[in-house]
Amino acid sequence: MNNTILIAGGAGFVGSNLSFLIKNKYPEWKVIALDNLKRRGAELNIPFLKSAGVDFIHGDIRNKEDLIFDESIDFVIDAAAEPSVLAGLDGAPDYLINTNLNGTINLLSLASKHRAKFIFLSTSRIYPIQTLENLSLEETDSRFELKEEQSVIGCSSFGISELFPLLGARSFYGTTKLASELVLQEFEAFNGLQAVINRCGVIAGPRQMGKVDQGVVVLWMAKHFWKQELAYIGYNGSGKQVRDVMHILDLFDLIDYELTYFDKVAGKIYNAGGGLDVSFSLKELTALCEDITGNKIPITSVPTNRVGDIPIYITDHRKVTFDTGWSPKRNVETILLDIYKWIKQDESQLKNILAL
Repeated sequence: MNNTILIAGGAGFVGSNLSFLIKNKYPEWKVIALDNLKRRGAELNIPFLKSAGVDFIHGDIRNKEDLIFDESIDFVIDAAAEPSVLAGLDGAPDYLINTNLNGTINLLSLASKHRAKFIFLSTSRIYPIQTLENLSLEETDSRFELKEEQSVIGCSSFGISELFPLLGARSFYGTTKLASELVLQEFEAFNGLQAVINRCGVIAGPRQMGKVDQGVVVLWMAKHFWKQELAYIGYNGSGKQVRDVMHILDLFDLIDYELTYFDKVAGKIYNAGGGLDVSFSLKELTALCEDITGNKIPITSVPTNRVGDIPIYITDHRKVTFDTGWSPKRNVETILLDIYKWIKQDESQLKNILAL
């Protein structure tokens, strides 16, 4: 069966990789990547997309006029977002809200019109900051760890599950994504939309233009590659804060399953991430980057916590693993090696973006 798939945010890190990989695996499908090219470096992905036969459209999901298609759309993958947790904290959340919420509503309307199936890439940041800050932790020489016994439902040593409570503040970014989830569920209930929600943790890999507020794994490798300074910010400057990470290829494996067996996942909400086995602290990330690059760089310690930060987030992906058989296959070192090879290969193009 031939499909036409629209990928919003199709020139971004996640969208460009998904567009390329889907078209490469299913050459008979039509893959349309739509992107406003706002994020610096996204323009570098256009030749990458076209080399695979992906149709690129320079458009913006905020504009309904950019979402008019004469041809039938079978799937919509929403990978478009302003992804920074710090966005909007300066009192100007307009672009964030217009993109992450209003833009998604425009995509939901498009999907309803075409009776297209909808795959929404949400975020682990929908979970409230204060509740995450108050979890019971243990401290080792290199990282914070979750205790098995927790007073909060949906949390264990496996990480954060879909049952974790949602009451509380979470950042403008997280709020717009959660609001989009709620609107999506209204489309499911009253417009007959079929959809699946993936609450993704940290995603990393080649083609990610990492910054301090989004894309920390690429940022860490880039700073080591070009021998520039970094900082452990918050938590007494220890570098012990922890995240799990998912290789972009592992995300593709999940999306591929959802495209193929959509009826099995329709109406579901999944926490998707690397889990405890594919997690790192900043201190551990530093050691791995030093081993891979051979470079040791100055890292300052800033004891004061940054607004919106949390000490630990680990994805409990047992629900999606049980339902689909999917689980992450690439470890942290593999992710870093793939990023290192990409930076080394495209060093001249990437230096003015990643080495700033």
